[in-house]
Amino acid sequence: MTLSTLAALTGLFWLVFILGDVLVHGIRALNLSLFIADPAPAGVEGGGLRNAFIGQLMITIFATLIGVPVGVLGGTFLAEYARGRKIARIISVLSDIMVSVPSIVIGTFIYAILVRPIGHFSGWAGAIALSIIMIPVVLRTTEDMLTLVPWTLREAAFALGAPYYKVIIQIVYRGAATGILTGILLSIARVAGETAPLLFTSFNNSFFSADMKGPISSLTVTIFQYAMGPYDDWHAQAWAASLMITIFILFLTLLGRFIIKWRYKG
Repeated sequence: MTLSTLAALTGLFWLVFILGDVLVHGIRALNLSLFIADPAPAGVEGGGLRNAFIGQLMITIFATLIGVPVGVLGGTFLAEYARGRKIARIISVLSDIMVSVPSIVIGTFIYAILVRPIGHFSGWAGAIALSIIMIPVVLRTTEDMLTLVPWTLREAAFALGAPYYKVIIQIVYRGAATGILTGILLSIARVAGETAPLLFTSFNNSFFSADMKGPISSLTVTIFQYAMGPYDDWHAQAWAASLMITIFILFLTLLGRFIIKWRYKG
């Protein structure tokens, strides 16, 4: 018990230390221009990260639109149509492996099949890379949640003459909606802080651009570049951007826990 307590306190100390450091340095650099102004030239004080905020939002939204439907439909196939089959076990194992694959591997994969053949970086490549990271998380969550829905509910609907697709949509999805939504939120939080895949796909852009067909800025890559830069103003803006990403991920995590608590409060 003593060793377990010390281990927990050690982990908690570093967690609080890192979050406190981000909070202290990030709050100091927060200002309105950070959100409404574009970056200033290198070495010139001022400017903001409007381009990075917009770019990060666009890449995350498109990654969600690509990854979530594929993950939900894949999990539905495993839980409903491939239940008990060998292919379901194989896909589940592969999904678990994909969850553990370093994100930089996925970034280099998309670079090889999309960026190099096209000849330039693009926001679409970044969105696809993040969606591939999201798919196994959503797929496994959907499969687990649908499996928890009692089979007797399906049998009752079958007895009333309902076709299988209506049973899934109107009964099974409703019973598992909370868990699936929580998995989607956690997958978004998972990709919101990724940097490595975007270095090889969307790269970055020092100017404001909403064109997903070309290089587009993102908060995570901007934080990496600003933190490595020689200017104090860049470092301050990197701290502020880190704080905003931390708050966003914290919000999604708390929202997921609130939904679970609200749904299963009884």
